[in-house]
Amino acid sequence: MSQVSLNEISLAAIQEALTEKINLSNRIAPPSINTISGVDLAYWKKDGCEYAVCCIVTLDYVTRAVTETKHYIGEIKVPYRPGFLSFRELPLVLGTYALLEQKPDLLMFDGNGYLHYRHMGIATHAAIELNTPAIGIAKSYLKISGVDYSMPENEVGAYTDIVIRGEVYGRVLRTRRDVNPVFVSCGNWFDLDTATEITLSMITQESRQPLPTRLADISVRSLRSLFLQEHEKDPVN
Repeated sequence: MSQVSLNEISLAAIQEALTEKINLSNRIAPPSINTISGVDLAYWKKDGCEYAVCCIVTLDYVTRAVTETKHYIGEIKVPYRPGFLSFRELPLVLGTYALLEQKPDLLMFDGNGYLHYRHMGIATHAAIELNTPAIGIAKSYLKISGVDYSMPENEVGAYTDIVIRGEVYGRVLRTRRDVNPVFVSCGNWFDLDTATEITLSMITQESRQPLPTRLADISVRSLRSLFLQEHEKDPVN
């Protein structure tokens, strides 16, 4: 992609065009899911340049055993613009996905999907590009049009919907008691209730994050530390 030179109007036009491909109905039902992959990225700067690593961790949906882990590192060419994060992250996501020996039934992103200014967070944008169902699970809230969220009750599975201009954008979900909720949104080819069901099915006692994105998060943090150490000896070309 050559979005580096594009302004925000052009980027927004791309996102608006992609919204025609959004389908918030289930392509696959949870009983038919065999594999699920968590996706996350970590960034760092070196010698005036910005780099990132993307990691995809694939699990058996039933046993939760890790079946495959791949990562891809690259220089970030697209400057940060609020609402256009997917243009920075998508090249690395595509690069990592291409390395997978087995394509997953479902992608779970550490980030937003439909819960976005133009319904085009990384989970939705990548789902469309990869033609793979996806869910977005964010740890922090993206405030849109000044709309705040209501905190769900302190019970596992409790939730409140995020309604903006009369439309449900996403869901505030309590995955564990006495910890902050997560923010669930559809990526593509899933409805919000099913996305919630899948998210809760992947929660462990170790974290409020579902296991796929938690493992991806741990992996990218470890890889970032490793690459930073290596860069001290041999900077990335």
